[in-house]
Amino acid sequence: MNAESIQVSPRIRRIGRGMVNSYLVEDGGEVTIVDAGAPAYWGQLPAELAAIGRSLDDVRSVVLTHGHSDHIGFAERIRSERGTPIRVHELDAALARGEVPNPAKGLGPTRVRPLLEFMLFSLRNGMMRIPRITEVATFGDGATLDVPGAPRVILVPGHTPGSAALLFGGHDALFVGDAMATHSVTTGDDGPRISPFTADSVQALASPARARPSLERRRRRRGGRRPGGRVKHHRQPAGRLGRPVIPARPIIPPRNDAPGGRTPTSMCRIRTPAARRPLSGSIRR
Repeated sequence: MNAESIQVSPRIRRIGRGMVNSYLVEDGGEVTIVDAGAPAYWGQLPAELAAIGRSLDDVRSVVLTHGHSDHIGFAERIRSERGTPIRVHELDAALARGEVPNPAKGLGPTRVRPLLEFMLFSLRNGMMRIPRITEVATFGDGATLDVPGAPRVILVPGHTPGSAALLFGGHDALFVGDAMATHSVTTGDDGPRISPFTADSVQALASPARARPSLERRRRRRGGRRPGGRVKHHRQPAGRLGRPVIPARPIIPPRNDAPGGRTPTSMCRIRTPAARRPLSGSIRR
């Protein structure tokens, strides 16, 4: 088992140290994988599933937050070898299949050391030659997926046209993929920001607010209490606790209209008007 993996909750486990992640979400004895991380994670998958009492036979689907290569990782392998269906938003299907180029508008500001660290990680984890997915099933905005955990889809375009947040209501968890970041892989800077390799930075800055109505509905159903869930995005400092919500303070825009932040699909907590605590790591009450 990978020492860098984290048991997020009794039914959610993260594979990856935070730079590039994959999540195992267990529900009723079955598993949905959110994002397939790096190809090298395939070798870790049986042990990580065993850590939550499950096996490859229990995996029912891989659901992608978007079609970038650092999220499709081992997806084609699990599809071709195990017959596991891969799901992605309809606007990112061609990107996941490798039929269109990455729509990203460049790297933006860079510093040598952080960028070299990311490149070294990519080399060590098989990310320089990632197999494109031959076949995907698609979904649209607002859909509730027929997979373990029944996540509700919230389209958050900008990073890619089909970037999607996945709200697992029964787990109090919102997976936002690369819709936001708390660390820049290209500069090493910390703080809320849009991710690197973003297609439309203006749209990306506006998109996180699309998740607010869903979180507010959950709050009302809980009698006005804020849901004690987790917001999972690309990178996070591990180990601190807080409450989830959409940012009250603005996400830092990139300079020169190019992406400057990073997000492995992990956990972050953003402060809100009702709880003005600083940005922290995993979100849990």
